[in-house]
Amino acid sequence: MYASGKYSSRGPALIPRMKTKHRIYYITLFSVVLLGLIATGMFQFWPHSIESTADWTLDKRSVHDAPLIRLPVSSPIPERGDLSCRMHTCFDVYRCGYNPKNRIKVYIYPLQRFVDELGVPISSIGLSREYNDLLSAISDSDFYTDDVTRACLFIPSIDVLNQNSLRIRETAQALAMLPRWDKGMNHLLFNMLPGGPPDYNTALDVPRDRALLAGGGFSTWTYRQGYDVSIPVYSPLSADVELPERQPGPRRYFILSSQTAIHREYRAELERLKEENGEALLLLDKCSSLSQGAASARKRCYKGQVYDYPQILQDSSFCVVLRGARLGQAALSDVLQAGCVPVILADSYILPFSEVLDWKRASVVIPEEKLSEMYTILKTIPHKQVEEMQRQAHWYWEAYFSSMKAIGLTTLQIINDRIYPYAARTYEQWNNPPVVKWSSVNSPLFLPLIPPRTPGFTAVVLTYDRVESLFRVITEISKVPSLAKLLVVWNNQNKSPPGESLWPKIGVPLKVVRTKENKLSNRFFPYDEIETEAVLAIDDDIIMLTSDELQFGYEVWREFPDRLVGYPGRLHLWDHEMGKWKYESEWTNEVSMVLTGAAFYHKYFNYLYTYKMPGDIKNWVDAHMNCEDIAMNFLVANITGKAPIKVTPRKKFKCPECTAIDGLSLDQTHMVERSECINKFASVFGTMPLKVVEHRADPVLYKDDFPEKLKSFPNIGSL
Repeated sequence: MYASGKYSSRGPALIPRMKTKHRIYYITLFSVVLLGLIATGMFQFWPHSIESTADWTLDKRSVHDAPLIRLPVSSPIPERGDLSCRMHTCFDVYRCGYNPKNRIKVYIYPLQRFVDELGVPISSIGLSREYNDLLSAISDSDFYTDDVTRACLFIPSIDVLNQNSLRIRETAQALAMLPRWDKGMNHLLFNMLPGGPPDYNTALDVPRDRALLAGGGFSTWTYRQGYDVSIPVYSPLSADVELPERQPGPRRYFILSSQTAIHREYRAELERLKEENGEALLLLDKCSSLSQGAASARKRCYKGQVYDYPQILQDSSFCVVLRGARLGQAALSDVLQAGCVPVILADSYILPFSEVLDWKRASVVIPEEKLSEMYTILKTIPHKQVEEMQRQAHWYWEAYFSSMKAIGLTTLQIINDRIYPYAARTYEQWNNPPVVKWSSVNSPLFLPLIPPRTPGFTAVVLTYDRVESLFRVITEISKVPSLAKLLVVWNNQNKSPPGESLWPKIGVPLKVVRTKENKLSNRFFPYDEIETEAVLAIDDDIIMLTSDELQFGYEVWREFPDRLVGYPGRLHLWDHEMGKWKYESEWTNEVSMVLTGAAFYHKYFNYLYTYKMPGDIKNWVDAHMNCEDIAMNFLVANITGKAPIKVTPRKKFKCPECTAIDGLSLDQTHMVERSECINKFASVFGTMPLKVVEHRADPVLYKDDFPEKLKSFPNIGSL
């Protein structure tokens, strides 16, 4: 989508003395040419067309409100990019200075509409959606400053992502008019589609003095190593298509080619490979039977059979990425998103972010002249290595390719690392998927004997749409003295949370997190908002617990931070007749589990549950919508070798307002399935880690004949 201002053609003013019929003829001709330029820019900006809409509004900037700047014909033009530029010759690092956070400050110029003396814009598209997303992401980041005097790096609001849409000379003049231009020193330009017919230069043709260029199609001839940044060509499908998760491993096809505009010699070679290797290679092309448009861009065909694109990419182990008229191809992003290992045949191409990314771990680069040997070369790669490359490819897309925000902030981080090398990210940080953010959490096994009381705990409330009950829970929890923050996990994707004004007013921060899928495991995700060591997991219908019970539970957890500390206890038993484990919820003298509908635990276990849960337990829980609490009990007991701690006499959760329709645990099959869960989990763990105990924790003086006002926790609930 693009948003652009409306400009008058000014036709009559340019031909004042012509006859009426000639005047009409030239006005019509000029209008046709102008419309042609606009259409060309719209349809060529990316391989997949992005429709324009008049009522699409810019998040941060409005083209229509931007001041109009006229460029005199005599305006100065910058020199062409200096190929000898390096950070120590064309970049003033002293502007960045020292700061405690070792982070550059980036200033974005206010939006302006540049036109020539005749009123014709310098660009046929104005400000594209993609460039606006990029600028918005930067302005929302820690790099941004609105104080031009503090800025280390300057980014124009002039959109040069697509050279096809630009008037080269006028765009260069507009850059030179920027108040801090200074021959492009410390300025950064983003361009993804450089050059134009017939030569298709591999770098932006706009004269730009010494400005840094983040370019999407660099070759070894135009890339200034250590100065420019090679970036990917963004694929609009990244925002429009969400592919299902696909585990690494063997797939239906060994090699797949999906590009539609490749050179005929390359296509002939691929067809020969197809003949030699049969079904192992799938060679797709555009669908001639479909009308051209946005729908056909998401289809590929082979001998009349239609395939969905980019979904079909997930069915292949390797996907071919051939150079086109330009070296940089959006197909690379689509292939990475699908977790398909890209086979890149583009001689002299500088791969995106190659300054920091180790592409050998995620791709295979083959010289164009060896296309005929591609199948043989790929067959030499071990299966296990292919799986690792598939996993790495998808992570590269997720971390660095998936959005204009990811592309923009990665570019700034690379420049930041050059300026502050002593604080730069390491090879491992750039290239190793952060399976667990260990730096932000400590194991409770190595905490002090009793964690301090002052940080308090974070209450995490999992909810779907029981708003009235949710608000009552929030109100009750807010009365607990040690509550530090309340996090609501909104698990309903079909309904938005209530408006901000409708939520209860409480004395601690309240944050709502919306999940992408309705999964029970969302309860135990390690959200960044959880800053305390202690977490209280609580359901949206647990309205019967008193503030004294909750505060006492937290005090007990402080003494046993490696345990699950909860209220209703449950037991696992061995059924000798059936020869398997059984889940027991009746009142007994023993406990081996506590329900996490209301339980305290250390946030460390969120990381283990999300990233280190053995086997397919987490997926099993989400598929059956049951037993996430049993899974957490298994996990903690297996890690610590200790039983949970039950606190206070309460044995059941009672919710008078809940019906069988509202409550998951009231389903008739619930108890049977929970027994199945115990047997399933014991099989995956290879042992029964749950420990049985016969005690619970109650407050001192709880049952003593003593004045209530002298007791620390007088309001301890009943059974």
